[in-house]
Amino acid sequence: MTNLYDYTIPGKDEIFDTLLSHKNVKIVRIVSSDDLEEKSYCQDEDEWVILLEGEAVLLIESKEVKLKKGDSLFIPSKTEHRILQVSKGTLW
Repeated sequence: MTNLYDYTIPGKDEIFDTLLSHKNVKIVRIVSSDDLEEKSYCQDEDEWVILLEGEAVLLIESKEVKLKKGDSLFIPSKTEHRILQVSKGTLW
């Protein structure tokens, strides 16, 4: 058993914890600080993001997307994206 809200907020960057990996499904909890290293992502797999706490602004293919608590977003594989802004303690 895992408690989704049992985590520590990092002082810098993000913490990635794999909660479930089964066949072709992987569920990862991400906890963000408000001090992120600037980097782009472009995964080989589709990604479905749910913001459980906090707020974030992503850049997806030159378009800014603002997320708040409760929002979800599908990012298809091979889609370049990066985090522009995130509040401290954002839980994905």
